[in-house]
Amino acid sequence: MQGRMDARRLYDALDAQRRARGLSWRQLAEQAGVSPSLLSRMGNGQRPDLDGFIALVQWLGAPAEEFMVWPDSAARSEEQPDLETQLALLLRARNDLSEADRQYLLDIVNATMRRIKADRRES
Repeated sequence: MQGRMDARRLYDALDAQRRARGLSWRQLAEQAGVSPSLLSRMGNGQRPDLDGFIALVQWLGAPAEEFMVWPDSAARSEEQPDLETQLALLLRARNDLSEADRQYLLDIVNATMRRIKADRRES
């Protein structure tokens, strides 16, 4: 299966975050570490290069998958990692949590998921 990047969705997310933070496009570019011309080209429907894409999704604080288009949505949902894996990835990516805090939250998530699965089996 082949996916592609949805440059319009990325650009719209950048624009929403830019407005929410009260920034100009030039300020966004500076903060994200990309050229203002990259953002201008994206506004005209072009895709960023890989380094630009990474810088922009990091600036947004969003997972790159958020801006992917999957050709077969049914196949995408089958291949999607389980919720525990997704939450673990999100928690591991947080720099504002200590390792002990991350582990504590992961323990809570895992305990909660065990309970949910047990409840489903009983139903």
